[in-house]
Amino acid sequence: MATGVQPQADTMRTKRSHIAGMALADLREQYRSDLFDDYVPFWRTSGFDFELGGFMCAVADDGTQLNTEKSMWYQGRGLWTHSFLYNHFGGDEHLEMARLTKDFVLKHGRDKEGNWVTSMDREGRITGDADRMGYAALFLAEGLQEYAKAADDEETMDLAIDVFWQGTKLYNDPDRDVNQGYIPVSYPGMRVGGFEMVTIVLLNSLLQKRSDAALEARMSNALENVTERFWHPEYRLNNEALDHNFNRRDDENEDFVYLGHAIETFWMILHEALRRQDPALFDLAAERLKRHIEVAWDDVYGGFFRAMEVNGALTFDKVLWLQEEVLIGTMILMEHTDLEWPAWWFDRTFHYVQEKFPLRQHGYPMWIMGGDRKVTYQPKTARKGNFHHPRHLMLNLLALDRMIERNGAVSGVWQ
Repeated sequence: MATGVQPQADTMRTKRSHIAGMALADLREQYRSDLFDDYVPFWRTSGFDFELGGFMCAVADDGTQLNTEKSMWYQGRGLWTHSFLYNHFGGDEHLEMARLTKDFVLKHGRDKEGNWVTSMDREGRITGDADRMGYAALFLAEGLQEYAKAADDEETMDLAIDVFWQGTKLYNDPDRDVNQGYIPVSYPGMRVGGFEMVTIVLLNSLLQKRSDAALEARMSNALENVTERFWHPEYRLNNEALDHNFNRRDDENEDFVYLGHAIETFWMILHEALRRQDPALFDLAAERLKRHIEVAWDDVYGGFFRAMEVNGALTFDKVLWLQEEVLIGTMILMEHTDLEWPAWWFDRTFHYVQEKFPLRQHGYPMWIMGGDRKVTYQPKTARKGNFHHPRHLMLNLLALDRMIERNGAVSGVWQ
C-alpha cells in the first residue's frame, strides 16, 4: 500500500512492539544511553572551550585535544546540536554551550568584508579563507535559528535568516569558482545536491518557528531541484552535481551519485512532507529513499557505500553518518506508516552499526566516524563529530518516545 494515502482504521493499524528485535522501551534506553551517557559527557570534558566558547573537534579517542582549531562548519553544527538538546530535552548546560558558541562566532567569524570564514584558532584569530561554498553560512544559520528558539531571541532569528540569504547569494553566483573536493569535476557556479539538502533541513526547522513567504518559496524551489532536476530518470538515482543552469553535462559528473547525500536528503523531505501535510511528496521521498538504500548496501561486508559512479567505481569507505541517515529515514517511516521494508532495513543497519562503530569495544567513549570497507579500527584518529551522530540519536529518541506514548501504533498523520 502507499505510505500515507491509504490510512487504516485505528483498530487495524500496525502496532510495532519491537524494532530490531528489541522492545521499544529497550531500544529507547539504548538511544538514551548513547546520547546522555556517551556523547554529552565526552563533549563537556574533551571538546568544548568553556573559557572562550566554541567546539574543537580535533580530539583523539582518549579525549586528548590534537589542536585547538575552530572550524566554522563545526561551530554552526555544534550550536544547532546543543540548542536542539536544550529545546527537546532540557539542561541549562546545553544552552550555556550554545550561547558561548554563538557569542564566539559572531565576535570572530567574519572577515573585514563580512564574509564568514572557514576556521579560527582558539582565541578567534582567522586561520582560514572566506568560505566560498556557502556551507559555513548555512550551518551557522541552522544553528542560529535553533538557538533563537532556545533563548527566545527574535533578534537572533532575524540574523539566522539574514545569514541564510547570505549563503544562498553566494551559491547563486554564476562566477563562484571553488573546488568541491568530493565531486569529480568542479565548474564555476555549479549546483550541488548537498547545498539543496542543507537548505531543506534548515528551512524545514526555521519555517516551523516563523512564517516567511520568501523562505517558503526557496523551500519549494529546493524540493523541485532535488526531486526533478537532480533526479536522473535513467539511473533512477540523484546526481550530486549539475552546472549552474541545472544542466547535466556529458562528463564524469553525469553518473556520479553521492549516495550519502541522497539518502540524507530524502529523509529530510519526509519531514518536510509532514510539515506540509503532503502525502504525495511523502510517498515520493519514501520510494526514492528505498531506492538509494538498496543501491548503497554492501552485500559483501555490510553497511552502506558513500558514493558511486554508475558506470565506474564505488567509494568503498564506510562513514558513520551515512549509516545513521538510513536509521533516521527508516525510523520516520516506521513511526508514520505500516510499511515492512523500513523495519527490515532498520534492523539490518542498527545491528551493523552497533557492531562496527562504537569505540567502547576498544576502551574509549564515542564512535568511529569512518573507516575502510570493513571499518577496520584505527587507533589514532584526528576528529570527533558533534552533529550527525547526536542528531541521529536525538531524532530517533524523540520518535521512540512518541511511538511508546501511542503504544506502538502508527501515527495516523494521514487520516
